Amino acid sequence: MKRTLGVCYYPEHWPEAQWAEDAVRMADLGLTWVRIGEFAWKRMEPVEGTYDWGWLDRAIETLGAAGLRVVLGTPTATPPAWVVAKHPGMLPVDAEGRVRGYGSRRHYCFSHAGYLAECRKIVTALAKRYGPNPHVAAWQTDNEYSCHDTVLSYSDAARTAFHDWLRGQFPGPGNDGDIDALNAAWGNVFWSMDYDDFDQIGLPNLTVTEVNPAHAHAFRRFSSDQVVAFNRAQVDIIRAHSDAPIAHNYMGRITDFDHFKVGADLDIASWDSYPLGFLEDRSGADDAHKRAYARQGDPDFQAFHHDLYRAVGRDGRWWVMEQQPGPVNWAPYNPAPLPGMVRLWTWEAFAHGAEAVCYFRWRQAPFAQEQMHAGLLRPDSVEAEAFGEATEVMAELKDAPDVAMAQAPVAIMFDYDADAAWAVQPHGVDLSYFGLVFAWYRACRKLGLSVDILPPTTRDFAGYALVMVPGMMHMPDDLKAALNDAEGQIIIGPRSGARDPHFNITTPLPPAWPGSDLVVSRVQSIRPDLPIALAGGGQVEGYLEQIEGGGEVVLRTEDDAPVAVQCGARVTYMAGWGDDVAHMALIRVVAPELAVTDMPKGVRRRATGSEVFWFNYTTQAVEIEGQDVPPAGILRKVLSHVS
Repeated sequence: MKRTLGVCYYPEHWPEAQWAEDAVRMADLGLTWVRIGEFAWKRMEPVEGTYDWGWLDRAIETLGAAGLRVVLGTPTATPPAWVVAKHPGMLPVDAEGRVRGYGSRRHYCFSHAGYLAECRKIVTALAKRYGPNPHVAAWQTDNEYSCHDTVLSYSDAARTAFHDWLRGQFPGPGNDGDIDALNAAWGNVFWSMDYDDFDQIGLPNLTVTEVNPAHAHAFRRFSSDQVVAFNRAQVDIIRAHSDAPIAHNYMGRITDFDHFKVGADLDIASWDSYPLGFLEDRSGADDAHKRAYARQGDPDFQAFHHDLYRAVGRDGRWWVMEQQPGPVNWAPYNPAPLPGMVRLWTWEAFAHGAEAVCYFRWRQAPFAQEQMHAGLLRPDSVEAEAFGEATEVMAELKDAPDVAMAQAPVAIMFDYDADAAWAVQPHGVDLSYFGLVFAWYRACRKLGLSVDILPPTTRDFAGYALVMVPGMMHMPDDLKAALNDAEGQIIIGPRSGARDPHFNITTPLPPAWPGSDLVVSRVQSIRPDLPIALAGGGQVEGYLEQIEGGGEVVLRTEDDAPVAVQCGARVTYMAGWGDDVAHMALIRVVAPELAVTDMPKGVRRRATGSEVFWFNYTTQAVEIEGQDVPPAGILRKVLSHVS
């Protein structure tokens, strides 16, 4: 499949006389895709039941006449004031019980039936009108589910829907559900929390102290399912009127709904990549790391999400729907990218299999909340710095092979339900499932390895030399069996298999690995300033388990306590959260057949089915394979067997 570029555009923001000029400039740049419409509900339906399609008809025709392909967004992320006035109960409520009001975006609760009905109406009208339009070549549902912490809503609508969801989880005679089964599963005998009826169950907020973790985890699962259902309602409508592929634009380090389940209803996974904003706002990195990469972004954060969303997309189809082109407006600090970084970020996405990279946005807005967010053009329509880098990428694409993915030698499983479990019970400040998985991913990348991300439903691990499943709190027996039978090496832990589906500690004690007597007998979280040194180098940070039994010890502390042990012919249990040195050492020992090479600091390698890339994230030139690669530079080699 050809690699293509695109842009996000808001015709409703600009005089109509300017549209044709913009379209011609986009086409002259070589862009293929233009995303529009995702925030334009008020323009589409100014008052209830009265639609104004004329402006959108003309915008789509103008773009299409220039040879551009339109991605049309459903506008449900920004319900207009008349919708809120009609359904005041649709507003989300935060964990402190405060209503989150109208005045920005994403001001809705996924559980509100009245709002869902309004969404069905506008999406139906949109799909009927533009489904047959030849210029509408793809769709986007809503915009950035969960952005601004909007999945977990503690509204009355959410409480009622949660009760119904729980009855479905614990079925009983009729539609009443089995409250005794819920009490038993959640351990509600503790603190005298037994319920007599589902309607007595509150939402897990505003309690005097810690809520039952089973209750909190169930609410997170419910909230995720509400997102899945909301998205599916839109997809079903669009498919009834259009054959064009459907995408949603996910975000970076957003884990409070199951993207795999949402993605199962879509054709394309896309995400919004803001490397500098995410470094400051979501990476979890220390200040020294943020200073070193302030104008480049974290060397692994974007790549991780590229690989994750390739796994979410049907048949591996994925895009970057929004690529940062310059300073953003929303992070704690908003520096300009190092010259060359927009080009690097674009090529890195292509190296991980992206079909399209779309820049956000065409022209910087001179008004409202995002006026400090750069675009390809300045507000006065003069080319911004990123325009030149996009032009450079477009020229390079002419001689580049098509997207050609190949299975990586290493795979890491990612489970959104495990992330929810860690969020409910992290056992230490700043400990998270995402952080643990990302640490293992980073270690692989520092060794020059390409990585595939696998969904938790995977049971076929053929072709992987190494599969890692860190921190998966609930591991179904069939997954354990499949991993035990895999041909490659397996690394699991810590906290793998630590809970049953309802958050109870399992008996026999974790990890309860088939054919092994390994037992986690005690757990502890560790202060950041008290890491535990490992023999031979490296250390355990954040979390450490005391383990008994098992086979050969692979890693141990300087005090001779086992940290990584074999619990199967090809299975190693890692009982601690190691630093990069520890994780890299374990990979070398467990899978010596992997061709690992320590990457120069800030340099990352990615191999595809047709090319090998090296990306220099540093501010200094770096020598790679005898060639000097400049700051923010790329070394790209086409494999000899590819024409």
